[in-house]
Amino acid sequence: MDQLIQITTVPIQYEFKVNNARLEYHSSKAELEIHRNDGGLSIKSRPVKLHLDSSAARNSITPTTARSVAQIAQKGADAAYSATAQLAQEGQLLLKADIGEDMIGTIMKQRTAQPTGEFQLGFTPSEPVDINYEAPDLTINYQMDKLNFDLKIANGNFEFIPGNIEMSITQHPDVVIEYVGGPIYVPPSADPNYEPLDVRA
Repeated sequence: MDQLIQITTVPIQYEFKVNNARLEYHSSKAELEIHRNDGGLSIKSRPVKLHLDSSAARNSITPTTARSVAQIAQKGADAAYSATAQLAQEGQLLLKADIGEDMIGTIMKQRTAQPTGEFQLGFTPSEPVDINYEAPDLTINYQMDKLNFDLKIANGNFEFIPGNIEMSITQHPDVVIEYVGGPIYVPPSADPNYEPLDVRA
């Protein structure tokens, strides 16, 4: 009798994938910022200055009220000193006079006598003009443009990735049952190759 059924066993299939541990470094980006400070040119000029002080010269020609009062007071004091000295001198002459001597006439002649001696010429104004001179000044200040560089560098990051094992099943286990015999006819007499059984003994 022929075999009618064939049984086939399909084994399981799988594969392993091993990922080793690794250390990864992620670098950061560097940033550079540039700032510009504008320079400039500045020029300062001071012209020549001439200071004229003519107050003393003007006072020598036309004195002010205060100066006139001071001059008159000084002249009064000088005249008082001169008169005192003259009266003292005349008093001494009168004390030493003899009887019959005309000392009054002598004194009057001295008072009315014309002045003698050297006379000093004067010029007006008698005081000079005070002149001060300031030289001109030129200051030039030039400042170049400035560039400021700001470099920013951040530290990189280290990342540790642990190892792992991956298992994937590529084929599941199975049992394949296959009928390998011929067709079965019901009733058996329907088989074209049917041969009746010989039941004679």
